[in-house]
Amino acid sequence: MDTTDTAQRGNNQAFYDRISSAYDAIADANEHAAREAGEQALAVQAGEQVLELGFGTGNTLLNLARAVGPDGHLDGIDISEGMLGITDRKLDDAGLQDRVTLHTGDARNLPFDDDQFDAAFASFTLELFPLEDIPLVLAEIMRVLKPGGRLGIVSMAHVEGDERESVLEKTYRWMHQHFPHIVDCQPIHAARRLEEAGFHLEVNDRREIWSMPVAVLVGRKSGG
Repeated sequence: MDTTDTAQRGNNQAFYDRISSAYDAIADANEHAAREAGEQALAVQAGEQVLELGFGTGNTLLNLARAVGPDGHLDGIDISEGMLGITDRKLDDAGLQDRVTLHTGDARNLPFDDDQFDAAFASFTLELFPLEDIPLVLAEIMRVLKPGGRLGIVSMAHVEGDERESVLEKTYRWMHQHFPHIVDCQPIHAARRLEEAGFHLEVNDRREIWSMPVAVLVGRKSGG
């Protein structure tokens, strides 16, 4: 890992630590419907072992913890200690701490065993990584999923087919290109990325946030 990459990851962690207390007000209200669609598409079952990547302030994590039930378990990983602290308090308030283990770490190097999870979920997380790192993230997720395991993704998407790119999306992409420290995510071709990583695409749906397209996907690892 070179020094530039290390510095950028440190900057990202510090940024999310700073905004963690206000993150629900900043992002959750806009992302909620798409995240909920992703949760429903993944359809976590009682008793499953599940991983959430980039759990943020834990709103989806709470839903997934309820879904796995007392006989399942949920691991969550996020780069930000601030986000972890807020999520930990929410789990405590909800009485769900015994079903969840929280980790700080990087999805490019997951601290989990091969074939550990029945399902994984990442909402508005995959597009935060540099494009060249997305295959590594997906390879790590593939590694830790059991044969036949499922990956749910909700991400900003590029326009497709007869969709028209809105002024807002054009502005957003321009901001990301010129001020990535402020606008740190970007539209990606998530469905294509999953297929290139070896996932069989079972759900490929679309939503919209402020006229910008959002992909809701479920891919399955072969086997099982």
